[in-house]
Amino acid sequence: MKTWLVERKQEILAIALLAIFTAPLFILGGNSHIRIHDNLDSNMTWYRVLLNSGNYLAKTGSNIPQMLDGVAPRDAFDSQFVGIVWLYAIFPTPLAFAFSQLITRVFAFIGMRLWLRDYIIKDPSKKYITLFVALAFALTPFWPSGMLSTLGMPLALWAFLNIRKGKKSIWNWLILTLLPFYSSLILGFCFLLFLVACIWVYDVVKKRGWNWRFFGSIAYMSAIYCVVNYRFISQMFFQSNEPDSRSAFDLPNNSFLGSIRLTFKNFTIGHTHDQSLATYVVLPLILLAFIMILIRKEWRSQKPFLWLLALNFSLSVWYAFWWWGAWNPIKEQISIMRAFNFSRFHFLQPFIFYGLFALALVYFASKGGWWKKLAILGLVLQIGVVFAWNSEVLYRNAGTPSIDQFYARDQFKEIKDYIGKPQKDYRVASIGIHPSISQENGFYTLDGYVNSYPLSYKAKFREIIAKELDKSPLLKDYYDGWGNRVYIFSAELGKHYLFDKNSTKHIKNLELDTKVFKEMGGEYIISAVPIDNATQNNIHLEKTFEDNQSAWKIYLYKVGDLNA
Repeated sequence: MKTWLVERKQEILAIALLAIFTAPLFILGGNSHIRIHDNLDSNMTWYRVLLNSGNYLAKTGSNIPQMLDGVAPRDAFDSQFVGIVWLYAIFPTPLAFAFSQLITRVFAFIGMRLWLRDYIIKDPSKKYITLFVALAFALTPFWPSGMLSTLGMPLALWAFLNIRKGKKSIWNWLILTLLPFYSSLILGFCFLLFLVACIWVYDVVKKRGWNWRFFGSIAYMSAIYCVVNYRFISQMFFQSNEPDSRSAFDLPNNSFLGSIRLTFKNFTIGHTHDQSLATYVVLPLILLAFIMILIRKEWRSQKPFLWLLALNFSLSVWYAFWWWGAWNPIKEQISIMRAFNFSRFHFLQPFIFYGLFALALVYFASKGGWWKKLAILGLVLQIGVVFAWNSEVLYRNAGTPSIDQFYARDQFKEIKDYIGKPQKDYRVASIGIHPSISQENGFYTLDGYVNSYPLSYKAKFREIIAKELDKSPLLKDYYDGWGNRVYIFSAELGKHYLFDKNSTKHIKNLELDTKVFKEMGGEYIISAVPIDNATQNNIHLEKTFEDNQSAWKIYLYKVGDLNA
């Protein structure tokens, strides 16, 4: 009875910590501070633009009129079957983001706990390790628009392993059915499906049995993903459109030594889209356990730990050497190797790191004494680490704008009212701030951040910024070799797009081809910094807009006539 009460108290504590972690998003709403990179600057705006475009349910091959002068492909964005877009259809942007965070973290917690309990930690006296490792995993700073793409992997793996063992439960199939609607195939789950398929192949070779139910579960989930991601599949394999921007991606040219350095950087620090926060506590304790196992020659009893450690390190090796220049002759011949990022097997690393963390803590705790205290201290410290990376703490301290300050709705409504024309009748572009801000506020833009768009548009837009790119090799490589950010770049600003109203930066020598800008339908430039030589670019300042609730001071410039 005493043990039961202790376990319930531990569960209540874990749930309370999870609730506390996500509470600022609900309490602060639009005043909360969240990630901007690959989030506020792109995905969160895409959902709103999709819903407002009238093309949310459009047939494959359609375009989104509000971005890139209407050439942005509808199929480059999530299909109507992806659940996160439903949240944005139901709730305002801040609340939709908050619910998405809560949903993802709750199911990450449940999935990691189930996987650890049933397949990693068999000792019932170590349930507290299972519980709080699952909590720490659930609070890691995952890429928000990935939903359960990384944090849902333990739940899916638990279901697959249950089916593999012949456990018959509707829950296994329900999990495999629903997860594709709240995760990404290409940004996570295709790599887990490959891993699970490797387990099936291992079983075939080792056990001489086909286990068709297990194979069927892999095929079943893969089929659902194909339905959910039918737009991406159609665009990638079945549409005979003109070449898109991905076909012009530069091939990487990492040296052998550079790839070795990147291997250890990825293994110790991680990647921005799948941060496990293993650097400070998790990895040192894993390595300490590894050293002790080798010294004490306990590798036979610690095979799961050693195999998982080898797998996780090999994922960093694969990630780093995918960018090795020696691959390039092959990538030049196989287009999909150029257009699709196969390095992303590293998305498997977070849940494997926490599986290793749990095994290391059990290893220490089983030795009793100070080692058990070290295991408990490790748990406490890691929960402290993930709390320190709470978005409200991290981004508020970094001084980035809140959601409402970033989108500056009142300020941009004032700009819209000043222009006084239907927004679909003219085009704008931004300097010094992300185009997503204009797009979120209903403006139709020549610029934008899009994963795939016609290569001809990239070339045409480049004419506007050609002289600025020539001034900066960094920007030139960034646009020509990648180009998903179709921005009005300034060599003086570089790759910076957050010049807030406290900035004292001026652009002194901007050189744009505003004739091309005008020919493409551009009329206004929304700049976060003053342009000192505006008249030399055939643009003039219309008005300056300030708002107490906005992060920006906006300089609205109008482009002159073509014959000016």
